[in-house]
Amino acid sequence: MNNILVVVDMQNDFIDGALGTKEAVAIVPRVAEKIESFAGKVIFTRDTHFEDYLETQEGKNLPVIHCVKNTDGWQIREELTKKGADMIFDKPTFGSRELGEYLIRSNEEEKIDSITFIGLCTDICVLSNVMLVKAFLPEVPVIVDASCCAGVTPESHKNALEAMKVCQVHIENE
Repeated sequence: MNNILVVVDMQNDFIDGALGTKEAVAIVPRVAEKIESFAGKVIFTRDTHFEDYLETQEGKNLPVIHCVKNTDGWQIREELTKKGADMIFDKPTFGSRELGEYLIRSNEEEKIDSITFIGLCTDICVLSNVMLVKAFLPEVPVIVDASCCAGVTPESHKNALEAMKVCQVHIENE
């Protein structure tokens, strides 16, 4: 079986840093358990900004400096990297084109059986990467483990899960 787990932006700034929430803190143990027990490749994405963040479109719409490359807030939570990562994709925006291209190439080399997404934030970066991958690989089953995700708010988390369901994404553990 060729299964892939994509761990989206489980970085300090999104957990308990600049944009952290109690819901994000609460999922860390479940995310660690999911990574440890997952049979397949584990890929991380890492939101990556630079000193000019506030001058970018995202920075103008969300004027909170976060995930600046090489800062503590940018780092993936330490307890989540014990197993290691098969790949890490730094991404300057919500979705990772490089992740999508990598998964297309991987599927051409060996058929991917499923791609499971977990992480932060359900309603922004998880949603963006799920939809990107669903567009690139429409015949590969895409799964979101809701118990290992958190949104900006509990309501926006639920809305994102509902939006993904309509797009034929399988939602587990709601």
